[in-house]
Amino acid sequence: MKTLAYSAFTANAFQTRLAYRNQVWAGAFGDLVFIFARIAIWISVFGAAATSSVDGVTLPEMITYALLAGPILYWDYSRLLSDVDTVVRTGDIAVYLLKPLHYPGFLLASHFGNFIFEFLAMTVPVALIVGLTFGLVPPAGLFHGLAFLAYWALSFMMLFTLATLLGLAAFWLMTAHSLDWFFGSIMTLLSGGLVPLWFFPGWLAAIAGHLPFAWVSYYPAAVYLGKLAPLQTLIYFGVGLLWLAALMGTLAWLWGRARHRLVVQGG
Repeated sequence: MKTLAYSAFTANAFQTRLAYRNQVWAGAFGDLVFIFARIAIWISVFGAAATSSVDGVTLPEMITYALLAGPILYWDYSRLLSDVDTVVRTGDIAVYLLKPLHYPGFLLASHFGNFIFEFLAMTVPVALIVGLTFGLVPPAGLFHGLAFLAYWALSFMMLFTLATLLGLAAFWLMTAHSLDWFFGSIMTLLSGGLVPLWFFPGWLAAIAGHLPFAWVSYYPAAVYLGKLAPLQTLIYFGVGLLWLAALMGTLAWLWGRARHRLVVQGG
């Protein structure tokens, strides 16, 4: 199947989500409550510290970080895990194997459509409400703004690859749903999605800053706020690309093993 043909899966996923408009209100409200709770925590922290900045970070920067590292960068990968879990448990994965398509490529195309829908229907309204309520900090500069867009694309691919690797575990465990909580806990801590790495103890920040999870939330948001110098921004982007290449290579290898395992189970 030609690469351009996968764009049809993206469009189909987007149109399918349009049919369930009530989920938009529930999802947007949930995101809004979540981001307001996080912002309330940071307002309390800065209020208790009675200072305009903590470790060189101001409250408006933390509010912006909470929005970037949360709803904007940390998209709903649970739907991907659920999709893989369902097709493996029901045996429908065999239908996909009979089709002239690459299943991980199909997942990427369809969940990119879900990502676009959720960004337009839920994330943008939430960002507007947060911006009008609390105010948001603009990018530190033109370079950091453009670099953030590149990091955003890297963040999407990194989270997709990590979630798909976890989803393929269903071929051995017969379920991927039970791993959702486990993966969510790791991501919440090590991606910097809840607390940025610059507030971590030095030893933990050093470890987390070199793991691929940090490229999902922490580094893109830090680049947007100008917490990385231009040279550091380029270096860490290169390191992120190396991590992504390694993870995608692992994904290709694991998918090959998963297909072989399915043939063995089928006799």
